[in-house]
Amino acid sequence: MVYRRTEKVVRRLAARHDAIIAAARALAAESGMNAVQIAPVAERAGIAAGTVYRYFPSKTDLVGALVTAVSDHEVGAIRTAADAAPGPLSARALAQQRLAWAMIAEAVDADTERTRLPYRRVLANEFEARLLTAIAGKQLPEQDAAVAAPALVGALLEGLAGPLAAASAGEGKTREAVQTLTLFALRAVGVADARARGLVVQAAIPAHDAP
Repeated sequence: MVYRRTEKVVRRLAARHDAIIAAARALAAESGMNAVQIAPVAERAGIAAGTVYRYFPSKTDLVGALVTAVSDHEVGAIRTAADAAPGPLSARALAQQRLAWAMIAEAVDADTERTRLPYRRVLANEFEARLLTAIAGKQLPEQDAAVAAPALVGALLEGLAGPLAAASAGEGKTREAVQTLTLFALRAVGVADARARGLVVQAAIPAHDAP
């Protein structure tokens, strides 16, 4: 006889999975990706380490699931925000600077780096798709979107969340940083009069806007 999980069991398993990912995300946002280890995540989630291992057999599996969860949430937020105004990646990176650093720039072991790479690829793919649409609609000049997209991701994230990024000094400076990087990105792809056309985001996304 094949055992079939009841709906209640499925919901409980899904809730525990989500709790583990939430604990991993909180640790990454507070202390970086290297803090995402099985035992601390289990403690943060209020469960036994063995339970975490049943969901994620290794740290690499856990980091991979975290990267996927953050990627899915961030790309959804970028699409929603980009339909209304440019600059969502810039604003979100500033609002969640530590997590962005953990996902992109923190020095990690080779296995974690391979697991983390898809996050940058997802962002670049999203940028490339939007560039291609704008080029086809004649809003942008002809250019190689496959080259421009990862360059934009690198510039925005290094400028906002990388080790060389200027330290944030209050909400006013945050807005200035977002506007500066947004202008830079728009000009880089051929929008010379971005400020005059009202294409610069005017406020940072609040830090609580997170999964």
